[in-house]
Amino acid sequence: MSQTDTSEDGLNTDEMEDSSAPLIEHLAELRTRLIRAVLAFIVGIVIAFTVAEPILQFLLEPIEATLRELGDPSPTMQYTSPQEYLFTLFRISMVFGFALAFPVIGYQLWRFVAPGLYSKEKGAFLPFLIASPVMFLLGASFAHFVVTPLAMAFFLGFADVPSIIADLMAGFVGGTDGANVVPLEDEGIRITFFGKVNESLDITLKFIMAFGLCFQLPVLLTLMGKAGLVSAEGLRNVRKYAIVGILLLAALVTPPDIITQVILFVVVYGLYEISIQLVKRVEKTREAKLRAEGLWFDDEEEDEDLANDEESTS
Repeated sequence: MSQTDTSEDGLNTDEMEDSSAPLIEHLAELRTRLIRAVLAFIVGIVIAFTVAEPILQFLLEPIEATLRELGDPSPTMQYTSPQEYLFTLFRISMVFGFALAFPVIGYQLWRFVAPGLYSKEKGAFLPFLIASPVMFLLGASFAHFVVTPLAMAFFLGFADVPSIIADLMAGFVGGTDGANVVPLEDEGIRITFFGKVNESLDITLKFIMAFGLCFQLPVLLTLMGKAGLVSAEGLRNVRKYAIVGILLLAALVTPPDIITQVILFVVVYGLYEISIQLVKRVEKTREAKLRAEGLWFDDEEEDEDLANDEESTS
């Protein structure tokens, strides 16, 4: 008994050591990939920080254009704390640094996952890894060039935009040498728009992130359809629930104005319908492949086979 117990203990110990070795190797590989991804992220932040001010000017262009259309010849924005502007630039560096580092981060993720996938699975997963940043870029561009200008025109349309030249021309009557300058009569408190940099940037970045993530919907649903987790018929059956969910999403991720919410709803619902067609195409491709291999059976064919089997046994 003692010899048998000893041998069994030895086998159990060897099995535990064999099973723990691959785990340690995977953890070491994961550690290496994470370190490389973090280093790429840091490098991206540093690069983005060197051009953070031009990026900020680019992000605030919709607000600038709206202010000029409303009569402000020299739009200005302010910050009210010493560190606010620096933190704003750092936030921009974080977002765009991640965008710059995403190819490296995605490659490290792929290198970690790829050894555990079959060749067919690699061929199915890689296109989606490429399509994801492309769709995010499309969503971000749509948000910046279409949604943000409409939202700024809607919001600022209710404000009294200050104009330096207009104030000088309308607020004083008299010579331009400073003599005989007579202010006009007061007409109550004037409420004007003086934008803060960080708050204006918040709105722009929220639009970019919201639409960029929403544009991932076809990628996600198509990948799930390829994995057999969803079907085109199932997506059509839950369409009414999807409409409610999209309406809630539009209300949560956008400011409380009907224009932006309607735009987001129309775009996301359109992407949902496109996703149904993409999943349907994936299903047709899978069906054609299985038919060619002789592995696809329709429900009617299966019923006939069962009936024939029952007749033969009877």
